[in-house]
Amino acid sequence: MPEKLKDLFFTASFVAQLGDAIQQVLPNFDKAKLTSLVFDADRETRELKERMRHLTHCLHETLAGEYPEALEILIEVAPSFSGFNAMIFPDYVERYGLNHWDLSLPALAFFTTLCSSEYAIRPFLDQDPERTMQFLYAWAEDENHHVRRLASEGCRPRLPWGMSLPAFKEDPSLILPVLEKLKDDPSEYVRKSVANNLNDISKDHPDVVLDICERWYGHTANTDWIVKRACRGLLKAGDRRALSLFGFADTTDISVEDLTLDRETLAIGDDLRFTFDLRVGTETACKVRLEYVIGYARPSGKTSRKVFQLKEASFGPGKYSISKKQSFADQSTRQHYAGKHRISVVVNGVEKAGTSFQLREAAPL
Repeated sequence: MPEKLKDLFFTASFVAQLGDAIQQVLPNFDKAKLTSLVFDADRETRELKERMRHLTHCLHETLAGEYPEALEILIEVAPSFSGFNAMIFPDYVERYGLNHWDLSLPALAFFTTLCSSEYAIRPFLDQDPERTMQFLYAWAEDENHHVRRLASEGCRPRLPWGMSLPAFKEDPSLILPVLEKLKDDPSEYVRKSVANNLNDISKDHPDVVLDICERWYGHTANTDWIVKRACRGLLKAGDRRALSLFGFADTTDISVEDLTLDRETLAIGDDLRFTFDLRVGTETACKVRLEYVIGYARPSGKTSRKVFQLKEASFGPGKYSISKKQSFADQSTRQHYAGKHRISVVVNGVEKAGTSFQLREAAPL
C-alpha cells in the first residue's frame, strides 16, 4: 500500500534536522521539547495541513521569544530546507506575523524562493488588500522568478486549497496591473500562474478576461500561450466570444453521426468505448475544437458535468471516424456512483449528439 501523503512530510527526521539547524543559531534551543510537542498523542489524527500548523505552534512555543527575534532565526535557518517541508516557514509568518507587516512581507518573498508563500500571503490580502498589493506590484518586477510568480499566484481569487478572497472575486481590478506586468514574463512558471489567475477571474468576470485576452492575443508567443490557457474554462463552457477569438468555426455545416457505445450497461471500474463520425460540410478547411461531456450520476440525484477534450485541428470537407476509451475506475479525484449517465459530443461549444448508459456497482470480489 502506498505511503500516505501526510506521512511523507514533517517526519521525525525532518523535525530533528530542523531542531539541529535552529540550535546552530540558538545554542540554548530545546530540541527535545520541540520533538515531544510535535509528536503528541494526537499526531496520527491530524491530516497534512493540520500537522504543518501544529508544527508551527510547537516552533512558536519552543522559540519562546518575540516574533521579530523568532523570524530572524527562521530566516537564517530556512535555506537549509526546500520543498514542501519548507512550507513551515511561510506558515509561521501567516500564523504569527500579521501585526508585523514590514518584517513579514519581505520574509514571505524570501521564503517563497525555497518553497511557496502563495497560501501565507492570503491573510494579509484579506486584512488589507491595497496595502498588500503594493508589495505584489513590486514583486512582479523582482529578478527571481519565484518571487514574480508569487505576485500572481498569491492573489488568485480562487487558488485551490487556499484561503478565499471574497473581495477579489467581487472586484479583480487590483490584480490586473500585476498581470499586465507579467504577461510576457520569460519564465513559463510565471506565465502559467498568470494564465491560472485569469482563468480564476473568468469564472466571475468573463468579459473582463475576454477584454484582456483580445488585447493580448497576437502580441507575442508568450502572451498567446497565456491567453489560450486563461480561456480554457470559457472554451469548455462554449463561450462564443472565446471560441471566436481562436478562430473556431461556425458549426452549421458540421455534424456528428452514428454515436455508438460498445455497451449500454457497464460496472464501476470498467472502460467505455465509443465511436462516432464527424462530418464536415464546409467548402474549405475549418478549425474544430472537439470535446465529449460525461454527465455523471450523483447520490443526490443530480448530474455532475465533466468536459474532456478530444482534439483541436483543422478539418477539411469530409467524414472522419473518431473513437475514444473512457475509464470509470474510481480515482482520488473522482468517485463514481451507480445510475444513469449521459455522454455527448460537442463541436466548437455546441452539443451535436448524445446518448445515455447505465453504470452499476462493481461485482464483489
